[in-house]
Amino acid sequence: MSAPTSAPMMSACDPILLAETHEGVRTLTLNRPQARNALSVALMGALQQALDDAGADDAVRVVILAARGPVFCAGHDLREMRANPGAVAYEALFTQCARLMMTLVHLPKPVIACVHGMATAAGCQLVASCDLAVAAEEARFATPGVTIGLFCSTPMVALSRAIGRKKVMEMLLTGEPLDASTALAHGLINKVVAQADLVRETTALARSIADRSPLTVALGKAAFQRQIDMPLEQAYAYASAIMTRNMMARDAEEGIDAFLEKRAPTWCGR
Repeated sequence: MSAPTSAPMMSACDPILLAETHEGVRTLTLNRPQARNALSVALMGALQQALDDAGADDAVRVVILAARGPVFCAGHDLREMRANPGAVAYEALFTQCARLMMTLVHLPKPVIACVHGMATAAGCQLVASCDLAVAAEEARFATPGVTIGLFCSTPMVALSRAIGRKKVMEMLLTGEPLDASTALAHGLINKVVAQADLVRETTALARSIADRSPLTVALGKAAFQRQIDMPLEQAYAYASAIMTRNMMARDAEEGIDAFLEKRAPTWCGR
């Protein structure tokens, strides 16, 4: 994964989404820098397909979501939206976006956002929907729809599940951006690093997860998402059943044996 740069020269035949895989980590890079990586229908479709492919590929252990150019993602493509007005088109667009965000949540592989520059509206929603996020010191996060008469209702869904209610309401009602340190303090991101270290730090985090049992990671991610909205008693009952299922897996046996024998485990994914 190359470091984000200023907007490169592009031709009409350049792909709007780049994908590369190295040592179990698949990096998906938004590649509409001259449009501030706005989520057009085509870009959302390409990202949806790429995530579906990554979820089905046993060689992929972790996904990194990155972007080229000075902006991470400016949200929906407003020019495209205004060129295709009407309730039917808007409903289809937001349904497509909701499916994409839910795919990030339910993908059996962890997804890490690698954020530089601005992440606004649906771009901020992307970050909030990922499992983890590493951001450059210069990164900013905002839901500025209210300033143009369009409340960020769909980004609100992801943000309200990632950070506290009052901070989310402040973002939604004012449209003012959070700097990286504030986003870190409120739990929207996991780590703030120097711009020069962003790719290295994000890749190191991804590879540390890629070294774990893929079965255990997939089981754990799904369990986390399912239990989070359960009542406490139900959550413990569910988690206990998952722990029992996990203990019966061959990878758990291997991991425990390797720990007791002071050796590195060999995962089989079952």
